[in-house]
Amino acid sequence: MKSESHCPDGWEVRAVRELGEVIAGKALAATAPGHMRPYLRTKNVFDGRIVVDDVLEMPMTDEQFETFRIRKGDVLLNEGQSLELVGRCSIYAEEYPEPCAIQNALLRFRAKPGVSAQFASYVFRNCQKTGSFAKIALQTTSVAHLGVSRFADLQLAWPKKEVEQERIANALSDVDDLIAGLERLIAKKRDIKQAAMQQLLAGRTRLPGFSGEWVEACLEEIAQIEMGQSPSSVNYNVRREGLPLIQGNADVRKRRTIKRIFTTQVTKRGRKGDVLMSVRAPVGEISRATFDCCLGRGVCAIRFPNDFLYHALINLEPRWSRMSKGSTFDSVNSTDVANAIVALPSDPAEQAAIAAILTDMDADLSTLESRLAKTRAIKQGMMQELLTGRTRLVGIAHETAPKKPETQSQDA
Repeated sequence: MKSESHCPDGWEVRAVRELGEVIAGKALAATAPGHMRPYLRTKNVFDGRIVVDDVLEMPMTDEQFETFRIRKGDVLLNEGQSLELVGRCSIYAEEYPEPCAIQNALLRFRAKPGVSAQFASYVFRNCQKTGSFAKIALQTTSVAHLGVSRFADLQLAWPKKEVEQERIANALSDVDDLIAGLERLIAKKRDIKQAAMQQLLAGRTRLPGFSGEWVEACLEEIAQIEMGQSPSSVNYNVRREGLPLIQGNADVRKRRTIKRIFTTQVTKRGRKGDVLMSVRAPVGEISRATFDCCLGRGVCAIRFPNDFLYHALINLEPRWSRMSKGSTFDSVNSTDVANAIVALPSDPAEQAAIAAILTDMDADLSTLESRLAKTRAIKQGMMQELLTGRTRLVGIAHETAPKKPETQSQDA
């Protein structure tokens, strides 16, 4: 089988079976002999992580359990998956607290001496992401199968020395740790923002200097509402003629409108800065218009003097699922939107002060999410370079180069 990588000095092309043992797990058999034993399946193995909050059991004999048992350092791969996810894998780090086996929907790679299991896991993850596994998988209906033999026969460029394998794996692991730290920080910041919204947007916590009353009002009493109306599809285009058409959540990314389809027939005009709300499933989701647009019937625009209402409506998103109606898909109408009750401070200055705090929190989260995306992109670039030998770590090329034979001095 053709190698999936070029082979620089100090590397060699080897079949996966030469680097470690490859087996599939045990076939599911609810009435087979033996004791009930825990096993992992595709739902437990994700890219770079193993989740053990939903581990099932099936009967296995002692001999079977010993054959299919996994241990720390084994690389587990999805044998059967959708084509784009086939081969999804992670190294096992004893996440499950008890001895555990695998079902035949997973493959187990157990590295031989001189082969870094962590390096192998990164190579296999890169094969999955770059489509190398999809190329050799056998497609049956909606499921693609990697196959023990096809995977074991796959030839890959590999560093000859384990020290180089481990140094590459450690470099990638350091980036993974940075990514994990950013993910934890973002999750913490989101929790803090959610708590702040619950306190500030309900008046439970008041900002210093404000003590005025809060009121409850129908949305139509405090804001201008513009329900969308879809233009005729004959006026749609992708040539950027007319205005961008915002029809629903397909035209929104991270609560900001995107330009996808344009229309030369502008039925209802949305303005840059409008708060937009989806009135079709999923009902009630809030976004911001980042440019002038045409409002399709799947959205409405809501205009308010400051950003308080934007944050308040985000906080009220869960309410709309209880109000939605419709046989084909959930929706709300103009009356539902107009009569929605919103609590807010009577003092516009307090509204603006609350909105400023929440907007700053959003900006902080956006900065962290951008940093996370960049770090992930850097890691992907590192994988493509380091795992193919196109880029060598400092000192590696010298360490792996063959030593020149010593020659005796003429004066010896």
